[in-house]
Amino acid sequence: MEMSELQDKIFAFCEAAKGKKKLKEKDIINGINAESGLEKDEIKKALREMINVGRLMYSYGGGASSVEIPSEEYLREKGLIK
Repeated sequence: MEMSELQDKIFAFCEAAKGKKKLKEKDIINGINAESGLEKDEIKKALREMINVGRLMYSYGGGASSVEIPSEEYLREKGLIK
């Protein structure tokens, strides 16, 4: 599976959980691994790349971190969109 396909699958997984549950990095890796059978390291690499370019972001609250889709306001603030 190509990296872009894997990233689209990760994004869809996060989108499905948006507003319902805060996903931890481990939840995403295990969920995608169960769906596709890909190596966890490969999934983690794709996830990190998505975070680095701003497609996903870490958020912190209540002493725990989670991964979520950033809002347009956040992306504007970081200069990733105009």
